[in-house]
Amino acid sequence: MDFGSINKFLENKTIFVTGATGFIAKILIEKILRTQPNVKKLYLLVRAKDATTANTRLREEVLGKELFKVLREKLGASFEGFMLEKLSAVAGDTSYDNLGLTHHQLNQMYEDIDIVINVAATTKFWERYDVALGVNTLGPKHVVNFANNCSKIQLLIHVSTAYVCGEKKGLISEKPYEMGETLNGVSGLDIDFEKKLIDHTLKNLKAQQLQEKDIRQRMKDLGSQRAKYYGWPNTYVFTKAMGEMLIGKLRGNLPVVILRPTIVCSTFKEPFPGWVEGCRTIDSVTTTYGKGRLTLFLADNSTVLDLIPADMFVNSMIVAIKAHVNNSDLTIYQVGSSYRNPLTFKETHEFHYHYFARNPWTSDEGKSIKLGKGVVLNNILTFQIILFVWQFLVQMILIFTTRMGCSNMQHRLYKFDKKLKIVTKLVDLYKPYLFFKGMKTCINIVSYYC
Repeated sequence: MDFGSINKFLENKTIFVTGATGFIAKILIEKILRTQPNVKKLYLLVRAKDATTANTRLREEVLGKELFKVLREKLGASFEGFMLEKLSAVAGDTSYDNLGLTHHQLNQMYEDIDIVINVAATTKFWERYDVALGVNTLGPKHVVNFANNCSKIQLLIHVSTAYVCGEKKGLISEKPYEMGETLNGVSGLDIDFEKKLIDHTLKNLKAQQLQEKDIRQRMKDLGSQRAKYYGWPNTYVFTKAMGEMLIGKLRGNLPVVILRPTIVCSTFKEPFPGWVEGCRTIDSVTTTYGKGRLTLFLADNSTVLDLIPADMFVNSMIVAIKAHVNNSDLTIYQVGSSYRNPLTFKETHEFHYHYFARNPWTSDEGKSIKLGKGVVLNNILTFQIILFVWQFLVQMILIFTTRMGCSNMQHRLYKFDKKLKIVTKLVDLYKPYLFFKGMKTCINIVSYYC
């Protein structure tokens, strides 16, 4: 499909983007403004208490990023005026009915908006259940209801995740979830019940006058328990799957595209190569290894790391807009690389090793850090045995030092034991992806690129 015709289509369109301060949304906003400056307006939903705070967040957390340097250089002195004309930050939250907007805002936006793009999400695997359900499940419900009230609406794009598939093996197709569908066949999944369970649990926890950190931990544990009960590995993908279910149920005749990206990494070339915000997913492994702090890897060398550059994913969003306006269908796109260009953990590990061999990390003292390849354990049981032995030894030494009154040694051992417990938790969280045996088909998206 000709990208020029897509850009032409975006001319004079009014687009509503939720989660506007997030990584993907920033790249989307920059791309639209850079390639189609004649877009009419972008309404940007920003979590904030009022308009002033929303505008401050937009200025500092979006426009102030290096991502916009190409557009700044292109527009020069007119950059600020252009942004003021094209962007409208609105304070709200997808967790709330009517997105937390005023009646005046709603009425204005209902008349103006042509396209809605829902990017708002919490992506923490082990998020509080109440927070994750609010944003990832009820958020899509509120966005669909909003879109259905827009008089000129042509399309809703919803960003989900390819890992709503859980730990499925083999080829994973692009199909929607039915209400109440589970991955393990357990019946009884009811989103209304999950919301009531959260409310009841919170009420009981507060009645016990627990500290906020204890309530937070209990709510995290609840989300994990509910996810695993129905077959999902963590709260994030469980709540995102339920969000898809609600979209399918409530959309009516609204044209909807659900995009399921795999592991989104830095930009490939737009607006320039290598832009990323913070350490995201695989980036944290890369930097930890480069600094010489990671010498043991838990992974299957044959596991395919399904990566997609952020700008390529954003391009797929824009292509989907042109391809699906006003067609009244629900279409699923899985956007990743494993189907056409698979990259294994072994290959990725080799890339990292050779890169840092040529470009060693420099420590704060100015010394170049020399790396070895490290040890790759492809057996989870072996790794768990190693962790168990370490924890056992630490506990035995702690008992001894307690009897001997070695307070300094005790303090160091307690810190080490805490780190071991964190590692155990992280292994539990990431194990489904380190040994993932599925491959997401991208047949729908390929048909539009070819």
